Formats: sequence, C-alpha cells, structure tokens
Amino acid sequence: MLIISKDEIKKVYTMKECMQAVKDAFSLFSQGKVKAPLRTQIKNEEGTGSYLCMPAYCKEYDASCVKVLNMFPENIQKGIPTINAQVLIMNTETGTVDGLLDGNYTTQLRTGAASGIAFKLLAKKNCAIGAVIGTGGQAATQLEAMIVAKDLREVRVSDLDFERAKKFVETMKSSLSEYSTDIIAVKSANEAIDDADVIITVTSSKKPVFDETRVKEGATISGVGSYQTDMQEIPPKLLRRASKIYFDSEEAVLSEAGDLLIPLENKEITKENFMGDIGQVINHEIVGRESDEEIIFFETVGIAAQDLMTSKSIFDKVQTKT
Repeated sequence: MLIISKDEIKKVYTMKECMQAVKDAFSLFSQGKVKAPLRTQIKNEEGTGSYLCMPAYCKEYDASCVKVLNMFPENIQKGIPTINAQVLIMNTETGTVDGLLDGNYTTQLRTGAASGIAFKLLAKKNCAIGAVIGTGGQAATQLEAMIVAKDLREVRVSDLDFERAKKFVETMKSSLSEYSTDIIAVKSANEAIDDADVIITVTSSKKPVFDETRVKEGATISGVGSYQTDMQEIPPKLLRRASKIYFDSEEAVLSEAGDLLIPLENKEITKENFMGDIGQVINHEIVGRESDEEIIFFETVGIAAQDLMTSKSIFDKVQTKT
C-alpha cells in the first residue's frame, strides 16, 4: 500500500491539476456516472464535532475511494486543524486498498478547487479584486484557487481575529510568492468585500458574516463554510439579490447547508433562481453567467466525487514518480 503524505502531494501536485480533476468530478457526477451516496454524518453529544464517511466509485475514471473525516471547528482556537481525514484508494478490479492519502490536504485541495472552478465558469471575465472571509484550515487553498482562476490584482482577507488574519496573510505571501497578487489583511468582512469581484466565505458562523449591500453588481460569491443545517454565512438578502444560484450538488446542499435551508424554511427566499449543479454548466445543460451585471452565488458542501477524482489523480501522479 502506498502511503502519501501532505508533503509528498505538495511536491508533485498543483492546484491547477486539482481544478481539472474537480471539473471532471462535477461533470461525471452530473452525468450520473459517479456512485456517491450522501455522506454519513454523526454529531457528538456536545455538538462540538462531526464524524463523516464518504464513499465513491466511478467506472469511467477507474476509481474507488472512501474518505473518513472528522470536523471540529473549535480546534482553530487550539491551533490544530479543524478537519482530520484520511482517504483510502481502492483497486477497482480486486478491491484491495492500494493507497492511503493525507485526507486533510486532499480535502483542502478539492474544496478550494471547487471555488476555483466556480469562478472560472461563473465569474466575470475580468476580475481584479478578491475577498476571503475566514482563515481556518480551508482558507489557504481557497485563496490559491481564487488566484489561479482569475489572476487577481489584490485579495483582501478578514477574520474575527485580526491578528490571526495578519499571520495568515504573512504565511500566504510566502507560500504563494509565485503569484503576483497582493494579499492583504483587513479588519472586517465588509471591508474585504467592498468592490470585490469574487468572494469566498469559509467560516463556521451561525449568522451572516457580511452586509449584503456592500456586494457590488457582477460579483460572484462562493459559500464554503456552511456544512451543517444551523450554519449560515450568507445573508438571505444576498440570495434574493442573486440572479442565479448554483450548487456542487443541489441534493447535498439542500440536505446540509443552513445557508439555504434556514432562509427557505423562514420563507425569506424561494427556489426561483436555483439553477442546478455546476456540472450541468460544464456539460452545457444549463446556462452560466449571461451578463457582467449578474450577482451569482455558488454553494458547496463537498461531494465524494471531488475526493474520488482528486485522490485518484494524486495517487496516479505519485505512482509515476516513485
């Protein structure tokens, strides 16, 4: 069995490659060619953590995997990852376990890549300013994917803890030095999103994290952090302003994401501007952006198809290097 660490992945695998794998995942998922049931999720009694299991199989990709993942948002206060995960790669002919991947980094990569693909497909052609709200374990790859997708002049980063935001930015300036984008820390989410063309929210907040009136026409927003029914990063008024709303999987989002479930239950929004899954855009089954004035919202909770294609492409590349 090949054991692949985060460091090994970083040596051979790029965000650009991951975005291609995730694009494939979304396309095949929307064609019904990926068997990926809704993830099993167990919450602990204290409500401080969740245990998840995500299996997937795709004949066309010659891939099968299972990801076991635990999410403990309060870990950020302890200086340890909020997500702990491993991915098992299975041989599709024999069922043997061929590989074990660092699931934390694989999850970070594929989650960032989802936002990157959304921006590639749905954002305006010319984007200059980005905003990232939240600096937890998922934020670094979200930031990189945003830059890879749109080659931004500037990205503003905010966090409830401004000192943490500044430390994050310093780290990112070093690790993303190959890009010309200016990365800066700001004191509030509202300051971050002023005049931003692309926006990512990646927090575990249970209340909206920005003022929707600060979002300009033509912006594209990726909601990443709301993976539980009681989590809500996005203001309902922003969803009402949005011309179009897309999902990684509408079924998965409407079973998990408070961003949509809470305002739907409160009758603050309807499904009128729900367009469908981003894979349908990739497959030319539904339209994407049609003007530079549209506000477009993308919600992702993560689907096993992303893990499947990402981990398989990592495994295949590492194999060729060993």
